[in-house]
Amino acid sequence: MDNARTEERQEGSSIIEFIFLVVLLLVPLVYLVVGAASIQAASYAAVGAADHAAKVFVTAEEEGQAQARASDAVRRAAANMEISADRTNFSYSCNGVCLSPGSTVTIQVSIEINLPLLPEGWGWRTGNVSSNATQRVDLYG
Repeated sequence: MDNARTEERQEGSSIIEFIFLVVLLLVPLVYLVVGAASIQAASYAAVGAADHAAKVFVTAEEEGQAQARASDAVRRAAANMEISADRTNFSYSCNGVCLSPGSTVTIQVSIEINLPLLPEGWGWRTGNVSSNATQRVDLYG
């Protein structure tokens, strides 16, 4: 008789424990994976943006045109990874006179990382990912 009463009292408690553990362990784990994917996407975007921006910068005829091309390359690389353009920033520096034959141009791209899955306008900035790329201006045009 005691065994029957013990089994009745324990009936149904395992589903409550399972739900509690899923919420406690699985939900944060999934959020951690999504956050890591967001950081990885920003890293890929920064590397690609810096590389392409440096390549298009050195092919321009004048510095203003080069800045516009580099800005467009950074924006497109970020858009490919579904990162908004307002989270990107780039700067450049030239070794020698910019766009003179034989000089080098270094592009630095920085992308802000926000916590994922938050509603629009609630983005909390959690850090930056940055990358540099250097290209040489052709000696013989």
